[in-house]
Order: sequence, then structure tokens, then C-alpha cells
Amino acid sequence: MFGYVRPSLARLTKEDKARFGGVYCGLCRVLGERYGQAARFILNYDFAFLALLLWPESGGTEACRRSCIAHPFEKRGYFLGNEALELAADESMILTWWQLRDALSDPGGGKWKHRTASLALGRAYRRARERRPAFDAAARLHLEALGQMERAHCPSLDEPADAFARLLSAAAAEVENPVKQRVLGQLLYHLGRWIYLVDAADDLAEDFAHGSYNPLLCRFSLNRGELTEEAREGLVVSLDHSIRLMAAAYELWDFGVWSSIIQATVYEGLFLVGRAVLEGTFQTGDTVFRFTGRNKEQL
Repeated sequence: MFGYVRPSLARLTKEDKARFGGVYCGLCRVLGERYGQAARFILNYDFAFLALLLWPESGGTEACRRSCIAHPFEKRGYFLGNEALELAADESMILTWWQLRDALSDPGGGKWKHRTASLALGRAYRRARERRPAFDAAARLHLEALGQMERAHCPSLDEPADAFARLLSAAAAEVENPVKQRVLGQLLYHLGRWIYLVDAADDLAEDFAHGSYNPLLCRFSLNRGELTEEAREGLVVSLDHSIRLMAAAYELWDFGVWSSIIQATVYEGLFLVGRAVLEGTFQTGDTVFRFTGRNKEQL
């Protein structure tokens, strides 16, 4: 995934920030333990949010503290590995692998980076595939469908966004509680749709320059690498609609201590990230957004 799914810090208490940081660092450790040190480089906020959504009701909510390679002189809070972190790590690895394969088929530049990453993660992917064969099959199926649309220069926003949304919603399939599984399926579906469209907006200038497929270029018949005012308004309506449907799904389940972090993401963080992308101010290395969307604070 892409690093767009971030909570607004203005909505989080000190305890919430520590918990979210514990999920992020816990997932980093689990990725390293299950797939080697190279796997830690795929970590981003999107995967941490996925782990948080998958968190079992019986899972602990108190983090341990320990230094690590990235922070050798400072102890950081982290959660010990559990079924949610392991599931998020496995599905993250599978999704990253298939995104790399998809990128290698794209006519754009930067192929050497994708080839290098594919070589580094190939063994890890095969292990993840053995652990989660159903999710691997879903990822392959939906990304192949997405690839066919890209090669056909599909002019629809909904069709390719739907393919990616169905892929992300498949991440909920291994949740045991059937009610929570349905809730997460809907929430992740609309989150996937939002991620796909935000990423299309973020990549618009680069895709235009390289002659790569971008649904926004086709849908709005753009003759340059930026949105017209009319296209921007149409995209905002579509993005906001996905967030509202995400929020509707969230309200159907009690996420316990994670509720405030999810609310800070769905009800505010996604709007701030979307606005930053459309304004051209978003950077994937940015820390989590404050309420203003301009000043940022380290998590």
C-alpha cells in the first residue's frame, strides 16, 4: 500500500499516540521476525492501520518498551506479536509483492527499483503465500483484472477502483467473528477505493510524463498532468463519498480502545491527506497530520 492512511494527531490523546506507535513498531518487529530485515522497509501507516482494524478482542493493549535498530539510543513502545500483527504482516507482504509485479509491467520509469525490491522480497513472498493462500489468490485475481483495465486504458474511475477495493476487502476474510468480518469487509472496501483514487491523483503528473495509465487522465480527458477545476470537484465528491461509507461501516462495530484512533483517521486524517495530495503538498515520508494539515508532529 501507499502510506496515505493516517490519523490526525489533534484528535489523539497521549495514550492513543502511544498505542498507535506501539502497533506501528510492533508490526515492524513482526515483519522482521517473519520475513527478515528487508521486509521492514515495506512498513507504512496503511499497514499499521490494517493491523489495528484486525486486532482481536482478546489482544493486549499495553505496549512493551525496547530500543531497536532504527532507534538504538531510545526505547520505543511496541506490541508483541499477535494474530492481528501476523495477519497484517503476511497480507502486507503479499500485497507489496503483487504491486511490485504490477509496477514492472507498467511502461513508466524506475523499473530497477522494483526489480531490486522483487529480488529482495521473493523468498519472503513465497513464505507469506504459503501462510495465506486465499489472500494471495485474491490479490493475484484482482490485480490481474486491474492490469487488464490499465492496458485497455479504461476510462472509468469506478471499475479499476472497484478491483483494488475488492482486493483490500479480502484482507478481512480470515477474521473469525462473522459480524466483524462483514464490517471490516465493507470498511476496507471503501478504504481501498479511496486509496486507489488518492494514489491516482498523487501520481497524475508522473504518469502523464511517462505515458502511463492513470484513470483520472482517461476519465476527464486531461491533456496535461494536472486536474482541471471541474475534474478536481468531481474527484473530491467521489473521495468524500468513500469516506462517508467507511464511517458508516465503522459505526456498526465497537473497536474498543482503538475507536478514537480509527475516528481520528476516518473522520479527519483521510480528509487532510486527500486535501494535501490535491494541493500537491503531500509527502510519503511525512509524519502524521495535525488538524491543520500543514504543521506536522512526530508520532
